[in-house]
Amino acid sequence: MIAVDTNVSVRVPVNDPGAEEQCRLARNLINSHGDIWVSKIVLAETVRVLESVCQFSKEQIIPVLEKLIRHPHVHSENSEMLNNVLTVFSAGNAGFADCLILNDAQHIQFILYTFDRKLSRLHGAKCLETEG
Repeated sequence: MIAVDTNVSVRVPVNDPGAEEQCRLARNLINSHGDIWVSKIVLAETVRVLESVCQFSKEQIIPVLEKLIRHPHVHSENSEMLNNVLTVFSAGNAGFADCLILNDAQHIQFILYTFDRKLSRLHGAKCLETEG
């Protein structure tokens, strides 16, 4: 098994004219190796890069995450947890990293306090109100 970093995972779903060789190498690596390990941090960074640099919409990101998370040769820290995170991310307005954070808090049975109103609308999160 090998592990991949964000700069590899991002090159797989993107056709980057400035990095055609890197895209080809990343795809070949994914296709030629048996099992691949992807950390939660790499998934969160991948979403961030796809949103901010590649200008992917949430609707474009969800299938990318589904393919990564549900691929039989891609392994992560907890695939069941990631499926739950993907479900929450798909249904709500909170960001993917926020959904990961919320899931981790729920796993240890904590309430997550946040100033993020979108995140605070999700079950298990509460908005910390500022005074004034």
